[in-house]
Amino acid sequence: MISVTDLRSGMTFEENGTLLQVLSYEHIKMGRGSANIKIRVKNLSNGATVEKSYINGAKVKPVQVLKRDMQYLYKDSDFAYFMHPDTYEQTQLSLLSIQGHIYLKDGESFSVSFLNGQPLSVSLPPKLVFTITETGPSIKGNSATNVFKDAILENGQRVKVPLFLNTNDKVRIDTRTGAYCEKA
Repeated sequence: MISVTDLRSGMTFEENGTLLQVLSYEHIKMGRGSANIKIRVKNLSNGATVEKSYINGAKVKPVQVLKRDMQYLYKDSDFAYFMHPDTYEQTQLSLLSIQGHIYLKDGESFSVSFLNGQPLSVSLPPKLVFTITETGPSIKGNSATNVFKDAILENGQRVKVPLFLNTNDKVRIDTRTGAYCEKA
């Protein structure tokens, strides 16, 4: 058992038979009394995200997960398929367990977590590069303003981009929020 104060983002633990992965961690101390630990966790069995609160002395059962870099192949209506680049072993994960599965790109490498040989989840990088497939005409000289236009990316996602960008330009997208970050 480990103390909840030792939990950090990305760690996995078990509570009441359910596997939970820490998304964010916050230590709150207000005046007298013990501190509260607030964490946002993802339920690895159904993909639900909830907030939990613990008192300072609480303990949880840690779970050792193995992380492997695997190449994303394709997805169908229910599953995403990954391949180990050295052994060519393929594995599938439910799309419900992958938060932000729309950002998976064919041929890209992602970190897949395993517990007892069973895949649990996929960690997406914070930012990925996508190509704009459709957008309105660009307007020169508007690189310093905060005016945006709609664009459709290669994965079908609709995003707001600055006016100076054209079709076939590459942009960096934040996978946590789905927002435009910068031109790539």
